[in-house]
Amino acid sequence: MNKGPIGVFDSGYGGLTVFKEIVKELPEYDYVYLGDNARVPYGTRSFETVYRYTWECVQQLFDLGCNMVILACNTASAKALRSIQQNDLPQLDELRKVLGVIRPTAEVVGNYTKTGNVGILATPGTVASQSYVMEIEKFFPSVRVYQEACPMWVPLVENNEIDNPAADYFVKKNLDALFARNGDIDTLVLACTHYPILINKIRRFAGGDVQVISQGELVAKSLADYLQRHKEIEELCSKGVSQTFYTTESCADFNKKATLFLGRELNSKQLIF
Repeated sequence: MNKGPIGVFDSGYGGLTVFKEIVKELPEYDYVYLGDNARVPYGTRSFETVYRYTWECVQQLFDLGCNMVILACNTASAKALRSIQQNDLPQLDELRKVLGVIRPTAEVVGNYTKTGNVGILATPGTVASQSYVMEIEKFFPSVRVYQEACPMWVPLVENNEIDNPAADYFVKKNLDALFARNGDIDTLVLACTHYPILINKIRRFAGGDVQVISQGELVAKSLADYLQRHKEIEELCSKGVSQTFYTTESCADFNKKATLFLGRELNSKQLIF
């Protein structure tokens, strides 16, 4: 196999929050980012649809030369990752890898909570999958997990309405509902890569005693550890410090909105399939 860039996939823009942290942790590699903006949101779609969309995008990244793809999307990680790893990848080269964002978070979340009560803020699809509940139980059986689906948060972020009073309303509404189930929750996991854009509002309505965990840094450190432990995979990741961005929607729209997530301007390419 030829060396190639590390692929990072998301249903839209949210994965850029993970991409940013990965590049910060591992700046020497080449990267390709693909946002399936034409078909966002994934959070309300069926397992079958999310799997099909995700696998199509992963294959596109493979075709672009990537040997490793990070699903920087919680819904895709919850609904598609296992099928891709167990059913699709064995039919390809054994060195092709697809990793998600749920396990790196579940492996450490128990270290943050003092009360043993953790809240998961996620899309309806991720909540319905029960992925966080099951994964956290593997590593921290005594931790109690409470989930809250936040269906309006992604549209608010995608449409750059985070300063709209509606954003305050829905963030407070969902947090109130979560804490109503257990007032001792002291740790919140932003289980959607769009949600860090709302982190200041989330912290304000959650209160100062509640820790709010954003996944980007956790995923980046987990990837660095993975590459260190799997030298055969690391050797297939090219090092040229290049970054290429693709979207399945309008490039002009993607470039404009992506600055909110990356904090800098970029030029994307459109990918149609």
